[in-house]
Order: sequence, then C-alpha cells, then structure tokens
Amino acid sequence: MRASRLVALLFTLQRRRSATAAELAAELEVSERTIYRDVAALQEAGVPLWAESGRGGGIRLLDGWRTRLDGLTSREAAAILAIGAPHVLADLGMSSALSAGQAKLLATLPAGLREHARAVGERFHLDAPGWFQSPQEAGQLTAVAEAVWEQRRLRIDYRHGDGSVERVLEPLGLVLKAGVWYLVAGVAGEPGAIRTYRVSRILAAEPTGEGFARPPGFVLTDWWADAAARFAGSLLREKVRLRVGPRGLRTLPHVTDADAAIQAIALAGPADEEGWRELSLEVENIEVAAGQLTALAGQVEVLGPPQLRAALAEAGAALAARNSGSAPAAP
Repeated sequence: MRASRLVALLFTLQRRRSATAAELAAELEVSERTIYRDVAALQEAGVPLWAESGRGGGIRLLDGWRTRLDGLTSREAAAILAIGAPHVLADLGMSSALSAGQAKLLATLPAGLREHARAVGERFHLDAPGWFQSPQEAGQLTAVAEAVWEQRRLRIDYRHGDGSVERVLEPLGLVLKAGVWYLVAGVAGEPGAIRTYRVSRILAAEPTGEGFARPPGFVLTDWWADAAARFAGSLLREKVRLRVGPRGLRTLPHVTDADAAIQAIALAGPADEEGWRELSLEVENIEVAAGQLTALAGQVEVLGPPQLRAALAEAGAALAARNSGSAPAAP
C-alpha cells in the first residue's frame, strides 16, 4: 500500500508543484507525519523535492521535473476520473491506487483533455445498490481480495444453513452485483470446479500460503455473464399468456424479471384500439407470477394457464373485499 501512496504523492506534487503538508495529508487521507516520511522516501529515491518553511512555504517539486504517463486517450482518462464508487475501492483496500491513477492523469494530460475528463467525472456517478437496499456487510472482503490479487489459496469457513462448512478455494475474481460481493473461485482438489460464494457468508478467511494456476482461458467477465444467464434460466421455468394494457406494459419490467418482460414486450402481438397487447411471459412459477401480476391491477388479463387466471381473480376479489366500503374504525 505504501508504494501506491508514494506514487499518489509524487503525481499530486507534479500537478500542484507546491503544497503544504496539511494540504497533501487532507488530499491523500493520511497524517502529516506520514507525508513527511513519504517525502523523505521520495528524496532518497532521487526525486528533487524540498520543503520551505514560513509563510507561503510548503513541499515543492523542482520546476521542470516530471514523470510522464503517456498513451492515454481522453476517453480512457475520463473513464478513470469518472469512477463514482470510491467506497468499492475502499472496501478492496485500493483507495490510494485510485488517488494515484487520478493524480497521474491530472498531472500529465494536456489542459483541454484534463478539463474534459474532469467534466465527465463531475457529471456521472455509479451507485450500485438498488433503491431501499443497503450493501451487505462483508467482513472478510479485504482478506479475500488479497488472495485474489496474490493468486493464493484461501481456507474459509462458509455459512451454510444453520452451520458452516470449511473449504479451500482458489480465488479467481470478485464481482459486485447490486451491492453484494461474490467470490468466483475454484475448489482445491476438484479440477474444473468453479463456483460462486457470497462474501458476506464467509465467516473466516485464512491464506494457506499456497499458489495455484488459473484455468487456461478463464475470463471473469465472460464466466460471470454465462453463470448469470444460467441462473436466470433456472429461475424462469414456466410461460404464461397475458393481455396487458398500455400502463401495464410500462410497469411489467418493474414487477417481474426485467429481461424476461422486455423480451416478452418486444415479441408481443400488435396493439388493439385501446393499446392492449398479447404476450408470452417467462415466470418462475404460478404462485410467484400471481403475486407479481397483482401489481398491474386492472391492466392485465390472464389468458393461460387457468390456475394463474384463478389465482389472480382470487387475489383481486380479496383486495376488493378488504378495501370496499368505509374504512374500519381505529381500535
């Protein structure tokens, strides 16, 4: 971590040319004592830094000296500066790496590209968790991330049901999905077995000190996309036929599986004179579908199967009975 911090300090000074220890400490989120130690380390490495005391003084970098970072386009620079999830990098222990990368960019980009990158960073923000959700606590995330980075086997205790199981894993990557961290890992002693573990369920994590070889051709993003598609396919096991009104069509992706709803609407029949369309929708099961489609109220008619039509009619009758007439007196 110190190496990342030294790089961040160096490029921050390259951008600012001069700053007080207090200013640098605030920007890099460390103590002033740490700043002075890091300045001394950079001086020993040959970086021409010196400190001036008194009013207007500070830590200065020799005019004209710079370390260049070449080859970045404006789009690449904007992408790094637009990262809007510093809490994610903090969870992984990479805050200083982000600071270093951003400081490098600001120090070396031409003025026009620098302002473009800043503008993008000021206008776009990533907020991964959904509404009314809080990111799950993942107490072992740092240990897991270190094992992923160092490519070392990890012995974990994993919560399973009311108890826990021990596993020795070969960590291949971490994925953040809707505020939840998942570890993608091979299982030691089971060649070809790659599984997903929710990090919040890892009760303890201890490195074994043993390295491992990554599976040939393994690409985390591709593997996750395939796994996610298989998981979604395993959930959506039945098809139902519906007539849905115009307001219901807009609401359908928000109350059922979004991808399934979008596909169903794309393949739906033509709208009638009132804007209603017939479509075929993949659902998990009849009971789940009945609960979801109730949210469409009078904007949905079930064409099949009959048990779903009956379940929706029953739910509608119960709602009508419960909410008809005057409100009951407060107890």
